[in-house]
Amino acid sequence: LGVASGEPAPDGVVLWTRLAVEPLAPDGLGGMPGRAVEVQWQVALDERFRQVVRSGCEVARPEGAHSVHVELDGLDPGREYFYRFRAEGEISPAGRTRTAPAPGTRSTPLTLAFASCADYQAGWFTAYRRMAEDEPDLIAFLGDYVYEYGDYTYPVRDQAGGECVDLAGYRLRHAQHKADPDTQVAHAVAPWAAVWDDHDVANAWAGDTAPEPGPPFGQRRAAAFRAYYENMPLRRAQRPRGAAARLYRSIRWGEVANLHLLDTRQYRDLYACTGRTGTIGPDCLERFEPNRTILGQEQESWLDGELRNSRATWDLLGQQVFLMEMDWANGPAKGYSNEGWDGYVASRDRLTAAIDAYERNAVVLTGDVHAHWAGHIRRDRRDPGSRPVAVELVTTSVTSEGDGLDEYPDTPDLLRENPHVTFFNGRRGYVRATITRSEMRVDFRSLPRVTEPGAAAHTSGSFVIEPGDAVLHPTSAGDR
Repeated sequence: LGVASGEPAPDGVVLWTRLAVEPLAPDGLGGMPGRAVEVQWQVALDERFRQVVRSGCEVARPEGAHSVHVELDGLDPGREYFYRFRAEGEISPAGRTRTAPAPGTRSTPLTLAFASCADYQAGWFTAYRRMAEDEPDLIAFLGDYVYEYGDYTYPVRDQAGGECVDLAGYRLRHAQHKADPDTQVAHAVAPWAAVWDDHDVANAWAGDTAPEPGPPFGQRRAAAFRAYYENMPLRRAQRPRGAAARLYRSIRWGEVANLHLLDTRQYRDLYACTGRTGTIGPDCLERFEPNRTILGQEQESWLDGELRNSRATWDLLGQQVFLMEMDWANGPAKGYSNEGWDGYVASRDRLTAAIDAYERNAVVLTGDVHAHWAGHIRRDRRDPGSRPVAVELVTTSVTSEGDGLDEYPDTPDLLRENPHVTFFNGRRGYVRATITRSEMRVDFRSLPRVTEPGAAAHTSGSFVIEPGDAVLHPTSAGDR
């Protein structure tokens, strides 16, 4: 099912593959025999493997869906490597990966691509291929890597299996994604850093609560977490224990940037006022309760420490749902989504206070909403003239909701209601950022269609952010 790498550190990365002779076998086991299989791996300085620097053997076991996670250390910092696997007389394609710069390194830039929301039935994963063509140093995936849904009435592509509710179903869904050629290209070109969102488990789940009646949710969540780990290049520290897994963590790129990956699903309180996702009005006072949290106390404390002790120029917060305040009701009425941070106002206030107090150059990277957005996060949400303390960059979906439009009929009204929002594009795609100590240059990459394969990508918006100035400065996009 291809190869992947992830979790780059100055001395190593995680290498991943999964064996399957029949990827779409209904039991989710890829047609593999019920026995362990030895898998040899190699790491080289060149893509022809003439300069092999590390090699070894792992065992792919049936209880892990014959996946392999090689957690490497002892590599040189800031260096490109190539890797491959051999098993049962077969050899994998070669993958390209990169270690992070050494601690204290200031001169090594970071080219980062980030994306979210890849619904197999909704279209072709062309965005992955265009992302790979950019040859980024790191790819961050911000959630909804797979969708648990059953079959659509009119799918663009046929999906194997029905709704995912058990381990076999989640394994099969991941296998179909990993067998996709565009997905394989994107995983092979650069290390990934991934976090989940709701559809990796079940639509709109919150903490221990299922969105609707069904199988025991603890069992379903445990199955989804296990399949996610089996199919992603994650470290052993992220291996789930039943229905729990610590996915929040930081990846450091010298002193240029820290990427803090957050989990806004597993520890959140239930949705304010209704207990279900939806739009709530200003009369919903529960969203202001001081003890409400979207991250959970332990993760909040961890993130506060990461920001307080950061030595990097940029602190990137990779997470799932809108952090900036958004009024979704046109006219004098107010309407807020209780699924995003608007439903957890005290959590947001604590985070913006920390960013302000520690004087961090914070950029929030967000997925979930199937459109490109960019805007500013104010220190005081009650004061429209309050200075911004952070920028939020929202990536559109890879495919979810089909082709999309550059602008929807209500877009101008939404932008008027939310003057802190500076950019919108409703097509599919991803975001590319080139990050140095002196600036962060951001390109919103868009595709005209995903209902047909092979579309070209173009830059629909481009911005520069400077340290010490949490402001988006538009630049000429061109077709970079």
